Amino acid sequence: MPGNIENIDGIVIGASAGGVEAMSAILPALPARLRAAVFVVLHLPRERPSLLVDIFSHKCALPVREAQDKEPVEPGTIYFAPPDYHLLLDAGPSLSLSADELVHYSRPSIDVLFESAADQYGARLLGIILTGGNRDGAAGLAAVRRRGGVTLVQEPGEAQVPLMPESALKEGPVDFVLPLERIAALLRTLAGRME
Repeated sequence: MPGNIENIDGIVIGASAGGVEAMSAILPALPARLRAAVFVVLHLPRERPSLLVDIFSHKCALPVREAQDKEPVEPGTIYFAPPDYHLLLDAGPSLSLSADELVHYSRPSIDVLFESAADQYGARLLGIILTGGNRDGAAGLAAVRRRGGVTLVQEPGEAQVPLMPESALKEGPVDFVLPLERIAALLRTLAGRME
């Protein structure tokens, strides 16, 4: 039985190779009335500034920001992890940035975000793993499941690079395995329930 999707206060999304295209299919589905905060880790080159806020701010109904250290979380906002920093959630909830060691060759790490978000939101968290070429996110999604959150993985056959979704599925059962179009539809439904 899937987790309770009616009481979601946080959504965490992780992607790597092919992630900009996948996010372009699902982030615009989040309507302006969404109460949940959305946190995104997309593996990017660490030595260059991120263009994600520029890319997505005009596509999304929600405000889009690059996460800042110690910033209080605002509901109905999309936060992107900045390049070369892990994004974590602390009590409050508030955002925290860390330059700790790489995890699965990545900083920001999907696992780090998902595990800290699971600690803060518990059963009120939705975790989503999308296309990507390594195992980052598998352990983090398992942490979301252990804390009672809702887990969702992109259908690996549809993913541009299926390794990340496949790794998440090997880690244990998930609530939903869906193509991008149905992930977007589910997010629209969530928003309707959270008014």
